[in-house]
Amino acid sequence: TCSLKGYDSMKNYKDTALLLADKAGRIMRQNFKLGMRKDWKQDNSPVTETDIAINDLVITEIRQNFPSHGILAEESSHFNGEKYVWVCDPVDGTNPFSRGYPTFTFSLALVEQGIPILGLIYDSMLDRTLIAESGKGTFLNGVQAKVCKSESLSRAAVALECNNPKLNKVRQYLFDRGCLITALACVTYSSLLVAVGEFSAIIWEGKTPWDGAAVQVIIEEAG
Repeated sequence: TCSLKGYDSMKNYKDTALLLADKAGRIMRQNFKLGMRKDWKQDNSPVTETDIAINDLVITEIRQNFPSHGILAEESSHFNGEKYVWVCDPVDGTNPFSRGYPTFTFSLALVEQGIPILGLIYDSMLDRTLIAESGKGTFLNGVQAKVCKSESLSRAAVALECNNPKLNKVRQYLFDRGCLITALACVTYSSLLVAVGEFSAIIWEGKTPWDGAAVQVIIEEAG
């Protein structure tokens, strides 16, 4: 359970996360278009002006409201081993965002000594806010969310969000059992669909904290 001092503190953190999601969503919607300019990082992933703007927004807001907290984000960070760290992906799914299809999110988590205790995923195009607090469940726009309880892979949907050829046997295994296999090029968007029970699973081999921190607490709290 959360060891933060008092409900009011946690409420302030939750309110801050929701406010940041709202501001980030406005920037995303304003900038989303075809023919978007993008640059390429050393790992061959794209980055846009929107990624940078939202990343800067999060750092500024967190430093103003919680100066003793760290920020670990994809494009830039302000982190020096603090007990509480905000972990952010300003635009998870920059590839689809920059190519004109709307499977991208704003992702934010509050981590206490390495354990996510608050997680938020915001689908700005459909105004879907998925948020979870440790020990309090996961909620989509105020309605409690639960993962799929079916034990059958037949007709199940699984997001395979990696291109490693070592997983070809996994892909074939799922296909042979009548499973819908898809990739949305956005770990948190696929995870949102897992948390609400539409997808049965997501398979992802990454290790980046801004892709996984919010997802961890959200999926666990959704069951």
